[in-house]
Formats: sequence, C-alpha cells, structure tokens
Amino acid sequence: MAADAASSSKPPLAMPLRLSLSLMMFLQFAIWGSWFVVFFPYLRNLNFTGEQAGALIGNMALGAIFSTIFAGYIADRLLSSERLMAICHLLGAGLLYAVAQLQNPGEYWTLFAVTLVYALVYNPTLVLANSITFEHVPDGQRDFPGVRVLGTVGWIAAGFAIDAFFAGNGKSAAASNGPLLMAAGLSALLGVYSLFLPHTPPKGAAGGVPFVKALGLFKDFSFAVFFIVSLVITVVLAFYYTVTSDFLASQCGVKDIGRTMSIGQVCETVFLPLLPLFLVRMGMKWVLAMGMLCWGLRYLCFAYAGPEGGAFALAIVGIALHGLCFDFFFAAGFIHCDNKAPKDIRASAQALFSFLTYGVGMWLGSLICGMMVDRYTDPVTKAVDWRNFWIVPAAGVLACLVVFVLFFRDRPSDAPPEA
Repeated sequence: MAADAASSSKPPLAMPLRLSLSLMMFLQFAIWGSWFVVFFPYLRNLNFTGEQAGALIGNMALGAIFSTIFAGYIADRLLSSERLMAICHLLGAGLLYAVAQLQNPGEYWTLFAVTLVYALVYNPTLVLANSITFEHVPDGQRDFPGVRVLGTVGWIAAGFAIDAFFAGNGKSAAASNGPLLMAAGLSALLGVYSLFLPHTPPKGAAGGVPFVKALGLFKDFSFAVFFIVSLVITVVLAFYYTVTSDFLASQCGVKDIGRTMSIGQVCETVFLPLLPLFLVRMGMKWVLAMGMLCWGLRYLCFAYAGPEGGAFALAIVGIALHGLCFDFFFAAGFIHCDNKAPKDIRASAQALFSFLTYGVGMWLGSLICGMMVDRYTDPVTKAVDWRNFWIVPAAGVLACLVVFVLFFRDRPSDAPPEA
C-alpha cells in the first residue's frame, strides 16, 4: 500500500535511540502508576471524604490546565526539552515525599497545596516526553507506538511492585504510603536520567506565542470537533482513574488492586504496537471512534460487575478494555496532533491536547466523580450503589461517540490511501 511504502522510505529507528526513549517512557509512567491508582482509596482509608479525595485527585488535572501551556511555550522557545524534564522530575521527587507525610484530614489544605504544586511540575513532562519522541524518531506514526508502549510496561511494573512491596496480610497497597515513596524515588531517577536524553533544543522562531498559535487549529472544523469531544470524554475517563481501585475492592472483593488493574495495561501493550496498522486500515476517525465505543462498553461492564462468576468476569473484561480505550483514543490522538500541527508549534499543540484532556477534562471529572461517590453512598451502610454510578459515565461516553461520528471528517490529506 502507498502508506506502507511511505513509511518504509524513511530510515528505521536506531536501536540506541529506541532504548533511550523507551526507558524514558518506562520511568515516566511508572511514576504515575505507582501512586495514582491507589490514591483515592488511600485517602479514604485516612478518613478523607469522597469530595475531598476527589478534589485531591483532581489536582493532578488542575495542574495540567495551567502548567502544560507554559511547558509548551518554554519547550518551543526557551529551554531544551530534556533539561526541563530533569527540573520537573527532580522537583516532583521532593513533592511526592511531602505528600506521603501528610496523612491527617486536618491537614487537608496543606495536602491540597502540595498535590497541586506536584501536578504543576509533573504534567508538563507528559507533553515533553511525547515531543522529545516525535522530534527524534524518523516516522512518528510508525515509531511512536513502539516507544510509547514501554510507558505502559512501566505502569504495569509499578502495579506489580506496589502489590509485592506494600500489600499483604489481607490489606491492599492503598493502606500504605509506600506507593508514594516509591514514586518519589522513581521521579528522582528519571530527573537524573533526563539529563542524558537526546538534546532537543527549542524550535520556534521569534514572534507569536506558540500556544495561541496552536489555538488556530480550531479553525479546522474536524479538529475542533476532535478537541471538544476529547474534552468531554475525558470528564468520564476520570471516573476510571479516580474510583476503579475503590470499586474493585468494595464491589468485587479484589485485594491485589495493582496487579488486577494492570490487566488493562497488558492489553495496551498488545494493541499499541498494532496502532499504525489500524490507522492505515481504518483511518483516524474510526480508530478514535472504536476507542470511544470501548470506553462505553467498559463502564457498562462495571455497572453489572460483582465478586464472583460471570459478574466478576465482567469486571475483568472492563479492565481489559482499558488497553483499547487508551490506545485507540489517546495514543492515536497524540499522533493526530503531531500530524496536524506546524513543526514550530508541535510541543504547544501537544500541550493544548493535554490541557483539554489531562487538564480540564480530568479535573472536572475528578470533582464530579467525588461528588457522585458521596451521592450514591448509603449514609447508614456506607455502601456505594455502583450500578447506577457507572451507568452515568457509560451514557456520557456513548453520547460523545454519536457526536463524533456525525461531525468529524477526515480531510483528504489525512485520510489513509486505499489499498
């Protein structure tokens, strides 16, 4: 096919560079995976309310709202991306250690401030890791998935590690601040390692603010639809990251939360290297639509999940669908941004996508999720009505899918050639 020929005309990704970028991705997501999936039940175990825990989780997204704008500007104009990565992760190591020490609900506002500052320094590194990778690989659509999949492996490894080191005696890893301390150590390691990443100097020319220029991408109607749907669908994505660990423990009787949730990342590692093939065969529109559909199906599975038999199988299927959800929407979305944006604002285009998804969408979703947990919690038994809880995000995802299919169109230059 023509698309395959175009990819094969570019040189292969050199193995030393592949290893360097892959290790960066591994550590990048091992940090996040070490603490984030157990943070909500960890806070609840410390007697923080659902609304407080949701707000603290939401700080991760709130930080993305502000910091990714400036990170994109700095990377496009002022400072090399690898040095900015190093600064952010070294600061992040100290902040994660501080979070691990704040365990009293009476220190809520102090914890709120520290988690917000951490979010301000971690979120830019998600953008920077992508922009460094796209800058140095010969073919972004062909090579990015193979590098990014090591991030998923890092998340899986972190899930197994927190269960191995911090779970036991009938308790889950959420009962310990150990995952936060492990994340702090990994952050320090990546901060030092970032200094040895391929040099990625600023590319933007003088004049104009890159993030403002990236907003000009909204002039493309289909790109605007993509961004708006991404924002809305990420609101309901936040439900998965915020409460799935709590749901699995209370509704399905799962003790090894990290290992169980890593099933989704295992599926992600299977499908992410195949993403270029799906993009060629199906096109960007239907790859993104498939990712949305899987999101809706996952939440429906959770709505009818339980502790045994077929109900427990539904919980596992819902977790496994995370691989398709992430690969076919977020990974493909980052590729879509890189394909569309002019070279001098690519870091800012990635920042804009992260701003709307990891930022505004996840922040709103975390807040709404925390309030919904309180709403669907019986005041006497403290049990959560998980069935009605999960029906809400399922309906939201399927509504986004309908809007996307109706209004998103591939421009001729973006559509893959026919076989």
